[in-house]
Amino acid sequence: MRKSEFLTALRKGLNGLPQADIDASIEFYSEMIDDRMEDGLTEAEATEMIGPVGQVVSHILMETPLPKLVKAKVSPNRALAAWEIILLILGAPLWLPLLISVVIMALTLYFLIWVIVVLLYLIEVLLAGCALLGISSFPAYLLTGNWPKAGVAIGMGLICAGLAILWFSGSSRAAEGMLTLSKRMIRRIKSCFI
Repeated sequence: MRKSEFLTALRKGLNGLPQADIDASIEFYSEMIDDRMEDGLTEAEATEMIGPVGQVVSHILMETPLPKLVKAKVSPNRALAAWEIILLILGAPLWLPLLISVVIMALTLYFLIWVIVVLLYLIEVLLAGCALLGISSFPAYLLTGNWPKAGVAIGMGLICAGLAILWFSGSSRAAEGMLTLSKRMIRRIKSCFI
């Protein structure tokens, strides 16, 4: 595929995005093809190394912020007719609450994911605090001659320290999983507008 064909197909695939974004993407891939041609590749080899146009378009759209995608898909290409406006107004009692409900559910789920992460790390802080309290109270019990309480304090302090170490590793993995889940959720929402 020639460079001009690649860039034309790319422009067609990005149709609907703001013109500045389309121009920036076209310029970026044009320079990428030129750089590869300067390295000794032919025009066809340079465009082939970039990948299929559809894959490049999908990558660009996934990297585009969600508000831009929504605005590009929701804004009409033509002026609405009077009957379309009337239908939108008459149908608003049905579609508007549904739209609000879906948005609120998605935001609640996203918020819940991060609340869980914060709670996991809060438990980590509490375990570490219990470990410090148990270990630091050990000398006080020893000085007062209360050997059983000193043994319980150091034992509980060490147990909490061990649990804090284990909990940190688990909560770090859970946080990574939640981050991956939230990224997938945002990509799934974006895919509705691509």
